[in-house]
Amino acid sequence: MSEFITSNEGFIRLGVFFSVFCLVAFCEGLFPKRARLFPRGQRWGANIGVLLIGGLCVRVFMPWVPVSVAYYVSVENAALMNISASTELVNTLLGVVILDLAIYMQHRAMHKIPILWRLHRMHHCDLECDVTTGIRFHPLEIIISIFYKIVVIFIFGIDVLAVIIFEILLNAMAMFNHANLKLPFGVDRMVRLFIVTPDMHRVHHSVLSQETNSNYGFFLSCWDRAFQSYTSQPMMGHDKMTIGLADFKGKSCLKLWSMLKIPFKGKA
Repeated sequence: MSEFITSNEGFIRLGVFFSVFCLVAFCEGLFPKRARLFPRGQRWGANIGVLLIGGLCVRVFMPWVPVSVAYYVSVENAALMNISASTELVNTLLGVVILDLAIYMQHRAMHKIPILWRLHRMHHCDLECDVTTGIRFHPLEIIISIFYKIVVIFIFGIDVLAVIIFEILLNAMAMFNHANLKLPFGVDRMVRLFIVTPDMHRVHHSVLSQETNSNYGFFLSCWDRAFQSYTSQPMMGHDKMTIGLADFKGKSCLKLWSMLKIPFKGKA
């Protein structure tokens, strides 16, 4: 199975991405949590455009993506702290957990370090939260994130399979936990004990700063509880909460070129 995944990585990632995107978008249409403020077409074009630009930048300027680095580290035994467990399965699971913790820490840093926040706030400037918000990241933030993951892979010697699985999970979970999707309260309460749900992450997109600076997790929900950054519910409730940033409320936040210029506007 591991050989099949590693040799068909590109097809699997694309297949999972499109499958999850279509499934989540379909479920949003059937079971929306919040009423839409804008037609899908008004937001989706720019958000998908950002994804395409980011993907192009990565392929042109950074063809040696984390999977390639993981191959190199494995072949050359170049890790600083090689995490080798008794079985391949444990090794892979441990690698996924380490990468998820690393992304949690990266997300907190994006909010706390002014120059990084300038990049990340383009993600928060979306005036609604749905499946396309999960792919709305500035190309420069994507490149920084890839460099960061490469460093983590070099330090811990995370194997190729763990990197591939985590990249698939990260993309899928980003779309799921940004979804405008109504889950039954009991289901949400149970699921968020283990993974981040749309209701849990939506709090992070609140216009209130104390809520914006909480619930940083993307996949495992334990990190926010462990590092005391967990907020259970938004103060105004999910139906009445305002999504976005107070300084960026105009419709220019929904236009591709204006979105790309957000890091260079105003104060950090």
